[in-house]
Amino acid sequence: MYNLQRLLDIMATLRDPEKGCPWDKEQNFATIAPYTIEEAYEVADAIARNNISAVKDELGDLLFQVVFHSQMAKEQGLFEFDDVAKAISDKMERRHPHVFGNEHIADATAQTIAWEEHKRLERTKDAEQSSVLDNIPLALPALTRAAKIGKRAATIGFEWPDVQGALEKMAEELREVQQAVNSRASKEELTDELGDVLFCVVNVCRHLHIDPEAALRSVNNKFERRFRHVEQRLRENNQDPKQTSLAVMDSYWDEAKQMERDQRGGKQ
Repeated sequence: MYNLQRLLDIMATLRDPEKGCPWDKEQNFATIAPYTIEEAYEVADAIARNNISAVKDELGDLLFQVVFHSQMAKEQGLFEFDDVAKAISDKMERRHPHVFGNEHIADATAQTIAWEEHKRLERTKDAEQSSVLDNIPLALPALTRAAKIGKRAATIGFEWPDVQGALEKMAEELREVQQAVNSRASKEELTDELGDVLFCVVNVCRHLHIDPEAALRSVNNKFERRFRHVEQRLRENNQDPKQTSLAVMDSYWDEAKQMERDQRGGKQ
């Protein structure tokens, strides 16, 4: 607890009206929020790279964001760090009655169902909530927010019975994109149609219990690996990308794919 209190004291000093840091003193919730989001992503990146030392450092940066927001709230008489810690502690005990109470949970799957039910009941007690879609953060990445919207809608039965229905809807939306392209639709119309496709892809992911954000992050990494191989082969052969045919570059791409298969022992 010494180091936590030390961090709180450091933050208070940084925000001190007289001897604090000019930059820190000028900040508010809105200006700090983007840094908070960025630090959360940096934690996820360190985990993805399996860099445990970086995970420790990035978690510290993320904790500092919590402390920063708490200090600003304290200055305005809204709440302080201890209130934040108490709120999350109360929530964890409330949502884990099988650990801190007498309720029995058979396994992790049952716990996930119970967790979502606790959240649903908490939302229904919120007098200001008029829809099951209320309070889904606008700042979430679009894919993650789409998954949460679909999941919430499913809680009241607005849901395909199985993944086949979601797949058929995705195919339907893809046909509509093709029709829009063929008819030379406006950019606004194409944006709307492509948005429908993306939302359907997220629904398919949800039915298959796949995190769409993680899936896209993984394929981004895969594309980057293979594209870097294409660039390396172009350099090795003294080829100018702008003067090299797509067929040649595609052959280098296929090389990268084959190398990955070989590294996995021939598995797809």
